[in-house]
Formats: sequence, structure tokens, C-alpha cells
Amino acid sequence: MIILIPAFEPDEKLPALIQELRHAAAEHPVIVVNDGSGPAYEPVFAAVKSLGATVIGYQNNHGKGQALKTGFSYIAANHPGQPVVCADSDGQHTVTDILRVAAAVGPDNAMVLGERHFSGQVPLRSSFGNSATRFFFALATGTWLRDTQTGLRGYPAALLPWLQGVRGDRYEYELNVLLEARSRGYRFDSVPIATIYLANNQSSHFRPLRDSLRIYAPLLKFSLSSFLGFLVDTVAFVVLSAATGSLWMAVLGARAISAGVNFAVNRTLVFPEGRSVSLRRSAGRYVALAAVLLAANYGLLLSFTQAGLPSLPAKVLTELVLFLFSFAVQKRFLFRNRSAAGARNPAPAKKRAAFTSPAARRHRFSTASGESLVVGTPPEH
Repeated sequence: MIILIPAFEPDEKLPALIQELRHAAAEHPVIVVNDGSGPAYEPVFAAVKSLGATVIGYQNNHGKGQALKTGFSYIAANHPGQPVVCADSDGQHTVTDILRVAAAVGPDNAMVLGERHFSGQVPLRSSFGNSATRFFFALATGTWLRDTQTGLRGYPAALLPWLQGVRGDRYEYELNVLLEARSRGYRFDSVPIATIYLANNQSSHFRPLRDSLRIYAPLLKFSLSSFLGFLVDTVAFVVLSAATGSLWMAVLGARAISAGVNFAVNRTLVFPEGRSVSLRRSAGRYVALAAVLLAANYGLLLSFTQAGLPSLPAKVLTELVLFLFSFAVQKRFLFRNRSAAGARNPAPAKKRAAFTSPAARRHRFSTASGESLVVGTPPEH
């Protein structure tokens, strides 16, 4: 079992964690990835190396996702066949919990998640962020996970090649791992862990606006696509009304045009995996979904108004419910090719590192962007 810790500008909590790990479980090698922290943090990494950990890294910051993929690639090359437990460097994971997750990793393709229960004093942005991603993940996959943002995860060795090919370089990578794992049929196991936020989580390098946009990009793109469809429908209605003088022809024509635009945008930009589904099949599914949404719109609106809700709030609530329903159906069924999901190459060749000899592979390494990787092995004891 290898313990992998990505680190960007770490403080004294990282050496303390390494010291505890080496004392409690010296049999588990520890790999720390310096994600371009800069010269000011070299003393911290030197202390980590002196405690027996292997430090690898590069000069420029690439994000947590790339640091994890770099670690996976290094472990696959230097510790083949070994499962991996990933932990954060900021003191939010206890040694006890790390070792409990490590003990739960089995030989199958199930990943183990250290799940927090978010009890006690939890920063508002962390509580809201986890609630939002739980809801988004359930919407996109139909699976409810208690903690989709946990950094404490265990992976069997068989998943390392696939993990290196999952898209994303920063915080969105860990959510993408869960989304792609679900689409491939990999199982999730969980181990309850402590919820720890030190100093109101001030040590976190999560950028609320930029990183949230990365995480929720699919839902944001779907929203923009829906708004584009609304604009096209409105413009087409005005043009067709003026050209034909017929209300019903303008309504039907505008809806047909806007639906065609929305389908094309969703298939190519919002859910690009849908391009592997035949055009005829996905178009047929889209038409069927549109019919269901039309009937549901009338039924929900009628139900809400009969329940005493004013027409405008009823309309807004109806559109919100159907918007979420439409996203879930298109993401999980309409633009998903189940037969192609298992046939995709789990690890693109460009993500793999090439090595020459056993001696050389311990010291010659590069990131996906071609940046040289510096390897610092622990001193002999």
C-alpha cells in the first residue's frame, strides 16, 4: 500500500503528518508530490524527505488533479501492483482514518471513499459546496454519495492506468473521477472519517469562483445551452410571425428550430460523449424526451396551480423541476453510449511516462505537459 499526498505550499502540518504515518505504519511508503510550491517551501519538503518520504515534483503549479495523476504514474512505474491511498497535506485527515481507508481497499475495482458526516463546526462554504456537489452528482448519475469532495480515497492498483486518463488538472479532477467511475460501473465503498476543518479551513487553496466553475461546468453549459434555445425560439417566433401571419405556424416553427439548435449544442458541446451515439438514435431519444417534457410541463403546472400556488411561481417552479429532470435524463441516458463506455482506452498513451532501465526510471520522469519531474528519495537509515 502506497500513501500519496499532493502538496501545494504546505505548512508544518505536512511534516507532522509524515512523522505520524512513519511511526504508525512504516511499512507503507509515502510519496509526496510538490505541485510547484516554489523555493520558499523547500525547507518543508526537505523535512518531509528527512522523515522517510519520497518527494517528487516540478517547478510550476499545475493543480491538484495533475499532482495526483503524476503520483499515480510514478507509483505505477516504481511500485507496480501496489494500491494507493490519497490524503491531503493540510491536516484534515488523521493517521487513524488514513490507515482505516487503506485497510478497506480490496483487490477488485472498488474505490474506497473516506466519507465525512459534516457534524460540528463546518465552514459555510464547505458545507454549501458539499451539499451542492452531492446534489449535482446524484442528478448526473442517480447515485447518492454522502461526501463527493473527500480527498481521502483508496484505489486498487488495477485502477491506476485509468486514473491517469481522467480529464481535469485541478479540483474538478476528483469529481470527474467519481462521474467517470460511475459511468464505467466501478463500485464505491466508504469508510466514515472525522470531519476536521482547521482555522476555518484557511489552509485550503480552493478558489471558490474559478474552481466552482470547473466543477459545475456541465450544469453551467447546459444552462447556457437552454438559454440559447430560448433566444433562438424567441427570435424565430418573431420572424415567422411576421413572415406567415399565422400564430400556430410561428409557434411550431420556432419550437422546431430552437429544438434543433439545442439538440446540436448539447450533443457536441454540453455532452460531447454523446457524439459516439448514432445521430438517428440520439435524435429519436431527444424527440421522445421533448414530448415527455411537454406533457409534464402541463401536468406540473396544473397540479401546482390547483394546489393554490399563483401562476407565476408555479411556472417558475415547473421550469426549474423540468430543467433538472432534462439535465439528468440527457446526461445519464440520452447522450450516453453504454457499449462504448467500457471500450474506451482507460489511459491515453500521452499520459503514460516512458522509462528505459530500472535505475533510470527512478530519476527520469516528466509530467503530461513535458515539464521535468524532480525526484527526491528519502535518506538511508
